[in-house]
Amino acid sequence: MIEDFSKYNGEGTILRKAQIRMLDILTEIDKICQKHNIRYWLIYGTVLGAVRHGGFIPWDDDLDIGVMRKDYRKLCKILKKELPENLVFQDASTEKYYPCSFAKVRDKQSIIVDPLWNSKIKEKGLYIDIFQFEKGFGWLKKILDFFYINIFMRKQHHIKSGNFIRIIANFCWYPFLAVLGFARFFLQIIPSKYIILSYGASYYKPIKRQDLFPLKSILFEGKTFFAPGNIDSYLKTIYGDYMQIPPESKREIHSTSIEFL
Repeated sequence: MIEDFSKYNGEGTILRKAQIRMLDILTEIDKICQKHNIRYWLIYGTVLGAVRHGGFIPWDDDLDIGVMRKDYRKLCKILKKELPENLVFQDASTEKYYPCSFAKVRDKQSIIVDPLWNSKIKEKGLYIDIFQFEKGFGWLKKILDFFYINIFMRKQHHIKSGNFIRIIANFCWYPFLAVLGFARFFLQIIPSKYIILSYGASYYKPIKRQDLFPLKSILFEGKTFFAPGNIDSYLKTIYGDYMQIPPESKREIHSTSIEFL
C-alpha cells in the first residue's frame, strides 16, 4: 500500500507553503548561477527528494545546494548584489553571531522560530543552504573539522569553551592546525578522485568525482535544476538503500515553527 504523505505537506499546510517559498529562492539562485556560468547542484536530502518523491521529501523543511570552492566566493559576492529585494544573503561576513561555516539565502517575508539559532541573528526567514565542496580526502577533513570547530568556531561566535583547561588546549592546538592547513593546501595539487564537503561543515562521506561530474539536469517540483551526474551511485554512497522510506520516528523536521509575514 502506498503511504499518503499529505498529512505532512498537503496543499494549504504551513510546511507546503514553506516548501514553495524555498523553491522560489532556489529558482532565483538558479537564474543567477546560469547568468554567471557558476556550477551548482542539488545535494543530500534535496536530490534524494527529487529522485524518490519528485521534489521535496514530504516532511522536509530544508533545501541544500553545493558549489565548488573556487566558485563559492564568487557566488557569495554576486548574491550580495543581485538578489531581489525579498531575499537576503547571510553568512559570517554579514552577521556577527552567524554560527555556520556555509552561507544561506533567506526569505525576508517569513520567520523560522527555532531555539537552536542564536537570538542575536537578525535574518531568520526560510532559507537555502549553500555548501562549498573541494577536492580532498575524508580522513583529513575529519581531523581538520575537529580542530576548526574547537578553535575558530568557538572564537568567532563567542562560544564559551566550558573550562580553563579546554581554553588552554585550544591555544596549544594552533600550531598543529597550521601544519594541517598547509597539508590541505598541498593536497590540492595532488590528484584525488574524491570531492568533499569543505572543512568546518558537517561531515559527509567523500564523493567520487566521476559520480558528481559532469552534472545533469533533474526535475524538482516540476522545474529543472542541476544534480550529480551519477545520481544512483551518489545517493547510494550517502544513504545506502535510498529508496527505502524511513519510519515515522526518523522523519525529522528541522524547524519548530514557521511564520509568514
